[in-house]
Amino acid sequence: MANSLTNVTVSSILKNKSSFEDEPRKKSREDWRKAKELEEARKAGTAPAAVDEEGKDINPHIPQYISATPWYFGAQGPTLKHQRPQPEKQKQFSAIDAWYNRGVDDLRAAIKYRKGACENCGAMTHKRKECMERPRKVGAKYTNFKIAPDEFTQPELSMDYDGKRDRWAGYDPSEHRAIVEEYQKVEEAKRQMRAEKLNAEENDEQDSDKDEDKYVDEVDMPGTKVDSKQRITVRNLRIREDTAKYLRNLDPNSAYYDPKTRSMRDNPYTGTEREVDYKGENFVRFSGDTQQHANAQLFAWEAHEKGVDVHLLAEPTKLELLKQEYDKKRDELKDKARDSIIERYGGEVHLEAPPKTLLLAQTEHYVEYSRYGKIVKGQDRHIIRSKYEEDIYPNNHMSVWGSYWQDGKWGYQCCYSFIKNSYCTGESGKKSVEAMANIQNKIFAKSDTEETEDNESWRLSDIPNEKHSSNSESSSDNEDAKNKTERQSKAIKRKLKKQKRKESRKNKKRDEKQKDKLKEALRKEEENAKEADKLLKMDEKKRPYNSMYEAKEPTSEEIEAYQMKRKRHEDPMTNFL
Repeated sequence: MANSLTNVTVSSILKNKSSFEDEPRKKSREDWRKAKELEEARKAGTAPAAVDEEGKDINPHIPQYISATPWYFGAQGPTLKHQRPQPEKQKQFSAIDAWYNRGVDDLRAAIKYRKGACENCGAMTHKRKECMERPRKVGAKYTNFKIAPDEFTQPELSMDYDGKRDRWAGYDPSEHRAIVEEYQKVEEAKRQMRAEKLNAEENDEQDSDKDEDKYVDEVDMPGTKVDSKQRITVRNLRIREDTAKYLRNLDPNSAYYDPKTRSMRDNPYTGTEREVDYKGENFVRFSGDTQQHANAQLFAWEAHEKGVDVHLLAEPTKLELLKQEYDKKRDELKDKARDSIIERYGGEVHLEAPPKTLLLAQTEHYVEYSRYGKIVKGQDRHIIRSKYEEDIYPNNHMSVWGSYWQDGKWGYQCCYSFIKNSYCTGESGKKSVEAMANIQNKIFAKSDTEETEDNESWRLSDIPNEKHSSNSESSSDNEDAKNKTERQSKAIKRKLKKQKRKESRKNKKRDEKQKDKLKEALRKEEENAKEADKLLKMDEKKRPYNSMYEAKEPTSEEIEAYQMKRKRHEDPMTNFL
């Protein structure tokens, strides 16, 4: 049951303190009217606003269902504390610097084995199957020797939404100190080198005054600038007498020239046997001491990772001595390992290999060729044959298997035999194969003539029987026979002409019908296209249901009309037409 305070305004509660008694009296109509007037005055700004328990003013325009306190809250005056988050219900999260402990607790290392600890190392925070140390021959449980310190007990962290997504959580700022110190060393080395360079230049200026004349002479050189403060010449452009890189080889398939950086990395004269002074920028980049410098830099990085503090620019002499000592020890270890293996297993004889010139088949044999490929001086190179047997013809054959092919079959060229590993029959085998081919051709030709005769007899059978009988009865008379044969041939020709006319008429009628159907299909296709454009322009809500769908199979004429009328967007003349 709700308390009567929920229906009382804040202004009336402050005015009438008797309402806080155990059994409050019922408000009269006069009290209700006064409370209403006070509330309206506070909204108008003529009366002071209500004050909560913390001394803060309460906005009189807040609705009553928000400002009214529930009965179970137990408020003794006007307040808005029930609308704020309650401290006892708020979840406590870990601090921003709280994180899991790392490493082990060296300060509290045990001396003796404790019951329940790891049997291998003696740590109390894990079991034997979870131990990450090397398995000991005799565990710490039995030796009590070198008991490993316990790991830290990890706290149970409670992270909020941002804490779970903090990418710097658990970061130790002291780790960044090593990077800062490394950069400081590099900057100090650069500063020292710069100071030494400036001191050397000052000494050179004081020693001789002839340098001024030399620098003055070089001022007029094209493509140079002179800095009056440091008295040095800076080359910023190439001299016009030099050959441009892109003019060295005009073949479009030669080395690529990048006009933006003015670089040509590959050799433009590859494939040509000529001595040139320019072989590309990669040749210059990987020639001389550049490879040694790259190897030294790589060695310095690897040494720094192993814990040796050395730098290529700051301490080049120290780096060179370390590298020489490392190479010497490496060679000694390799020789020692090889000698131990040979001593145990033997086989020193097999290591005495011939020189590389013999292994790679390099000789001093000189051969000179002419422009046509003929040998002018020296001897030709010996032909290297395959590992298979060559020039061997079994079973008296004169050619190899696969040298003859006919009708999808392989055979021997010497006897036209299609059976592998058969005995050679020579010219007689060729003649027999050719004779069989001729017989087959005759059989095929005879079958073709019989088919044509059957067709002609079928055409003559269409002539009336009376004409055939008259021809048989008058066979004795040559003139009558000639006339009758002429008449028969004319009748056959007339009949063939009639058949051709009928077929042509039928074809014309069929073509006209197809044309009519195609015209009708084209007309319908145009109407359908107009209807589709009309429906597409309409609003989707006003468009009728299933207005662009027909459940019937299109005819061949409709398909042809669609293909003729459809728009081909890939055609470049579509927009022009």
